[in-house]
Amino acid sequence: MERINVALRNKGKATRREADELVAAGKVFVNGVKATLGMQVADTDTIEIRGKGKTYRYFLYNKPAGIVTTQPQPGEKDIVTTAKFPKVDGGKLFPIGRLDKESTGLIIMTNDGRITDDLLAPEKSHEKEYAVTIDKRISNSFKTAMEKGVKIGGDDKMDVYTTKPCRITITSDNTFTIVLTEGKNRQIRRMTESLGAKVTKLERIRIGKFMLGKMKPGEWREVKM
Repeated sequence: MERINVALRNKGKATRREADELVAAGKVFVNGVKATLGMQVADTDTIEIRGKGKTYRYFLYNKPAGIVTTQPQPGEKDIVTTAKFPKVDGGKLFPIGRLDKESTGLIIMTNDGRITDDLLAPEKSHEKEYAVTIDKRISNSFKTAMEKGVKIGGDDKMDVYTTKPCRITITSDNTFTIVLTEGKNRQIRRMTESLGAKVTKLERIRIGKFMLGKMKPGEWREVKM
């Protein structure tokens, strides 16, 4: 047995909060009977959502440099307040994942909280690809070390983390693409710094099957999941 909101989340019908809202609105039925908040259901129960539900929408956005992903500080601009997205059902759009202020490239914007864990959970191993420029010539030893995994973190050994293996393709003397299956804070910048180099440009060009393509900074396009 499990709570009705957990059951709806596990079936991919709604987030737990959205499920509670649907139940409160009288749109959820269990075995033909209107559900109540917090009720327990079994795997054998038939759960239905009746009436107009939330319309989920997904947008690919090319974040420009200088724009923060969320929670802008005084004087800063964030994605939601600068991009001209259409209105969506059930609240505002929010980003899946993040890019630091100086970085550019692909961000997924949605009103669908159901997909957050699927796209961000480490065990899902979703690929993210970046085009990177650094301030030094790229050596074979740099490539090998990056691909194997490098230690990042502070002086305290408890803070040190070894990155997972990744794929590197050298594209010029000082540029490369990197494919990661994890997303630590400012990970690529910290990886290159640990090897004595500095990132001068970083652009995310792919998230899973979705490509940045020819979108210009600040542009977006709607996609289907």
